[in-house]
Amino acid sequence: MNEDIRFGRIAGIAVGASWSLLVVIMLITWTVAVGVLPEGEGDYPTGVYWAVAAVTAVAFLASLLAHEMAHAVVARSLGMPVEGITLWMFGGVSRLGGDAPDARSELRMAVVGPLTSLALGIVMIVLAVALAAVDAPWIAVDAIAWLGVMNVALAVFNMLPAFPLDGGRVLRAALWMRSRDKRRATRVASGAGVAFGYGLMALGALSFIGGMGVGGVWLLFLGWIVLEAARAELAGFEMRMLLGDTRVAEVMTPDPITVPTGLTVDALAHDYVARHRCSAFPVVRGDGAPVGLVSLSGVREVPEADRSTTAVDDVARPIAQVVTARPDERVVDVMGRFTPGTGRRALVLDDQGHTVGIVTSSDVERALAVAHAARPEAAEVPPYPVARHGS
Repeated sequence: MNEDIRFGRIAGIAVGASWSLLVVIMLITWTVAVGVLPEGEGDYPTGVYWAVAAVTAVAFLASLLAHEMAHAVVARSLGMPVEGITLWMFGGVSRLGGDAPDARSELRMAVVGPLTSLALGIVMIVLAVALAAVDAPWIAVDAIAWLGVMNVALAVFNMLPAFPLDGGRVLRAALWMRSRDKRRATRVASGAGVAFGYGLMALGALSFIGGMGVGGVWLLFLGWIVLEAARAELAGFEMRMLLGDTRVAEVMTPDPITVPTGLTVDALAHDYVARHRCSAFPVVRGDGAPVGLVSLSGVREVPEADRSTTAVDDVARPIAQVVTARPDERVVDVMGRFTPGTGRRALVLDDQGHTVGIVTSSDVERALAVAHAARPEAAEVPPYPVARHGS
């Protein structure tokens, strides 16, 4: 999930959002302002409805964040690395650095999110009832009551037994405890998620044909998201099982070709790209420290007329946006840090911060192919599954 906006850290956990979150804010604001608040008692100006609806939308997003924070805090208490939380169109994603160490930990981590949403929902509903009893403005009562109902609905939906929803993780934990076979439990839970995704898509198609319109399209899209997430979670699990404790030094391309800062894009194209079969080149200072990573796609974006005056520094991905790794790190841990925003490559640095290798898609695919040849019973996996825990 792309993280386009960074909000900062809460309890040491990075929090960000995708631009798609704006769609949710606008949709919730419109729904509450037009379809919820005007149905209550009282007659308020249109501007008041929209203002209260906007505050309600932000409050609901805060509820989603609380749900994901509960997952992340419990995961971290269990010793699992938490890369951060990203809010997006369909809720939130907690980016975790692997699977729970055991079934009971998986269960604890899965149920805490829905329990948080349920608790928030109950508190808000009780608060709305209390405010109504003291004749508080009905517009406030209705907004808070809506928030309460939506949080309860969020808890119920997430407890559906469809992996990777929280209920699917509960299902996997239960199967794992019963059979003591994590792989089988994951495959069964993922199968339930795939079936649920197809079911939502079918319901959406029928709803659209039946005249539900946009609502049917949303169900179709949500079903597709669940379907793809279930497949990706299974693929990620299989990748972690296949690679296990394989270290970066075992799969990286050592001593990659580097380019100096200040080199023009034209010189890069003629002196490096034409001579070396590489898709990316680390950009390094005179002391050997990397400052970024320039890719062929970055070169192609520079107009032909500007290549002789444009430095590679200007088109390289800054080192802060590049995944870096140590030779002794596990490959699966590094893969967990890959996102579209990092270019899905990792520079391997030594203790002095100098580039000693690079891990690319070809390197990982080759390692997976070797591991799969040794364990043909394992499922085929794509090169970039990312561990996550979504709502």
